[in-house]
Amino acid sequence: MLLSCGDALIDFVPVKTADGRDGYVPAVGGSCLNIAVAMARLGAPTGFVAGVSNDMFGQMIADHMAASGVSFDHLRRSDDETTLAFVRIVDNEPHYAFYDETSAARNWTWRPGSIDFSTIEVVHVGSTTLINDPVSTETLKMVRDAAGRTVISLDPNCRPSLTKDRDDYRRRIEELIGYADVLRMSDVDFEFLYGEPDWDAKAAGWLAAGPKLVLLTRGGDGVVAWHASAGRIEVPAAKVTVADTIGAGDTFQAGTLVALYEGGYLSRDRLAAMTADEITACVAFGIRAAAVTVSRPGANPPWRHELA
Repeated sequence: MLLSCGDALIDFVPVKTADGRDGYVPAVGGSCLNIAVAMARLGAPTGFVAGVSNDMFGQMIADHMAASGVSFDHLRRSDDETTLAFVRIVDNEPHYAFYDETSAARNWTWRPGSIDFSTIEVVHVGSTTLINDPVSTETLKMVRDAAGRTVISLDPNCRPSLTKDRDDYRRRIEELIGYADVLRMSDVDFEFLYGEPDWDAKAAGWLAAGPKLVLLTRGGDGVVAWHASAGRIEVPAAKVTVADTIGAGDTFQAGTLVALYEGGYLSRDRLAAMTADEITACVAFGIRAAAVTVSRPGANPPWRHELA
């Protein structure tokens, strides 16, 4: 099974009402939930590790998981509130205002021994889960337990509006990178964390620290991958009419992980031995999946038959 651990929330997506006013429509979202949903829809056996509320928004999340075929085996329900996020699109990039102080997702805690990692191909972590305690520290505990027993996937998916102490947040991300086997970061995330240093130099440092595969997504400019033996690889973006980019990076991450899973690459040794052609094929599959998501409004990842 492939696991995604982290945030599940309700996005309030901007729309125009019939009389021309600005309005919002609730939609199930959250980066890590989007990744679980996308992996399941693409045909991989997938579970979601998180806290989800018993309130009406939490039921929307549970219904969305069930409809997409995501396993409930590692889901923890509680009476805490559901995280809410209001989305504003600026220059084709989504910006968020979060309401997350006492949410079920933020109050999730790791229970050692609750997951048999020998049965798990990959554990993905990222996004708002990594910013604030208690869930940030609890996620790190889980990653420490899982490291060496399964592949760790990390996508910081930074949320500047939630990050009160960028230095502390950067420290948390760097510690997690030391445990990661697959690291994905957008160019926007990179700029938020590090400014504008040399991507190649930073990627080389990450490869030396632990990750076997480093991916930098650049929207319409495609993806750059770095690998210790295969080197630097560029894969172009797909040509598509963009509705919005909500969930694009999540779908790319999910598609790439599914391609790695189906290719038999989800072990540290197999990841380390990948060729440039193998990496290109897996990244290209992730790009194809993300192209479907951006072609329609909201985080609505494709089903496998849509990529046929």
